[in-house]
Amino acid sequence: MMLACAALLAGCKDAPRSIVPGGEVQQGLRLVTQYQCGACHAIPGVQGAAGGDGPALDHIGRLSYIAGGIPNQPANMVRWLRVPHAVKPGTEMPPMGLTDQEARHMAAFLYTLR
Repeated sequence: MMLACAALLAGCKDAPRSIVPGGEVQQGLRLVTQYQCGACHAIPGVQGAAGGDGPALDHIGRLSYIAGGIPNQPANMVRWLRVPHAVKPGTEMPPMGLTDQEARHMAAFLYTLR
């Protein structure tokens, strides 16, 4: 009996958990698609996201820094997504008009890209 339960549990795959307080990974995936982030970035798991103007985001969840020098921490990622020019003046990353909650969801998704 215990062996059967262990086999069943081994086949289960939980949805990725968010390390961003208040962020939901699936909502973030939806928003990354809705805001067409893939027009500038290559993003695994996002259909048609093969842009080359911005950096590929395939490992952003494990990088030490975002945007070339900002410590990669959830609060910084959320702020970067909301107001990139306030975080790094002169950046080519455009402000998308995200709400704080939208940025939390998007950051939650981005942190799954490892």
